[in-house]
Amino acid sequence: MKTVVNLTSQSVVGEIEKVLDTYAYHPYQKAFALPDLRQELTEFVFSRVPCLGNPNEPDKACLLDEKFPRGGLEQKLYLQDLIHQGIFAIMRQKSEWISHYLSETVHPACVPSHWFG
Repeated sequence: MKTVVNLTSQSVVGEIEKVLDTYAYHPYQKAFALPDLRQELTEFVFSRVPCLGNPNEPDKACLLDEKFPRGGLEQKLYLQDLIHQGIFAIMRQKSEWISHYLSETVHPACVPSHWFG
């Protein structure tokens, strides 16, 4: 038996937003505000949902083998779990780069003045 699951690229991106909102601003939200990391997270999730891996057909319905017998709730939990996995995998892989990038973003008001010499 196959279950039709309506996962569109737009719904996945929306779910990524919701999950990221549950994380602390620093470092998670700040890191994934970067377009490259956000794209990497999106690709991580898309590559693990069989029917979303093809960018030429982003809005087709998914046919998954009895993966979600209870429907919407299991679909959402499965998707959220993939997003959490992607966040942790990317943070682990790119931790050095992320910490370097985040430490370089200093607000001008926080930089000591050289005026007093």
